[in-house]
Amino acid sequence: MPPGQEPSQLLSKRLFYQGRKFNFEVTRLRLPNQVEGDWECVRHPGGALAVPVTPDGKLVLVRQYRFAAQGRLLEFPAGTVEPNEDPAATVQREIEEETGYRAHRWQKLGEFFLAPGYSDEIIYAFLAQDLEKLELPPSQDEDEDMETILMTPQELEQAIQSGEAVDAKTICSLLLAKPFLEGEGIRS
Repeated sequence: MPPGQEPSQLLSKRLFYQGRKFNFEVTRLRLPNQVEGDWECVRHPGGALAVPVTPDGKLVLVRQYRFAAQGRLLEFPAGTVEPNEDPAATVQREIEEETGYRAHRWQKLGEFFLAPGYSDEIIYAFLAQDLEKLELPPSQDEDEDMETILMTPQELEQAIQSGEAVDAKTICSLLLAKPFLEGEGIRS
């Protein structure tokens, strides 16, 4: 059970859309404070994210086109957790597909809700170290349009502070990784 969970009483549920990555439903609930009402929710299986660090202390990110944002966002590599898949397996696959790197050392950073006002999606964040560049990386998914970017932690923080388009899961995961990055002698 995710941290802080206090379930509401389900009174009824209607599925409005079942997609390949998520579902959209409306539920009638009785909240813990006894208020009843209808709430919309995007039901998502969760995502796994890597904060990849090269041996020389650079972060490996992708600049990816996102149709909902109608532009390119700077992000750590991540992907949707498949049914019955361990998030650690998801992130190991995604880092190779999206960046062409393989990590030989992993550290779980934590997990967090991405947008709890309308979705139950949880992001599982991992620190990926001892990276090697793959000679023949796996193919990206057909709908992925991205380029790999290397930045120091300080450069990423400056990009965030200057208003560059950086997604929320990347900002949050950088904060979770910061003690490990500083512990490795990587200055941000």
